[in-house]
Amino acid sequence: MTENAYTPTPQAPTTAGRPPLQRSRTDLLLGGVSGGLAAHTGIDTLLWRVGFAALTLAGGAGVALYLVLWVLMPAAPAGPADRTNLLDEWVERLRARFVTRPASSAPAPR
Repeated sequence: MTENAYTPTPQAPTTAGRPPLQRSRTDLLLGGVSGGLAAHTGIDTLLWRVGFAALTLAGGAGVALYLVLWVLMPAAPAGPADRTNLLDEWVERLRARFVTRPASSAPAPR
């Protein structure tokens, strides 16, 4: 009798079917961070919101984390029925200052 020596090789998980990490414009209460995280990870939006609330009650880290994610996560492309507000426009301008631009868009040195 021979023993089967085949062992499957572990493969890296693919993210091809996963939507990109973007703030949601349809599932939002404040900035769409929880909705974007829910779409990207497959975890319900309510659980993300409860997690941020728990972190806030446990020392205030939830508010800081939410604000950082709000600034760093790009907004999803706007559709005709999507909501935008003045605060979102301000966050997008702030995000443009902090997020690095590709080298091709930088002005050429003289």
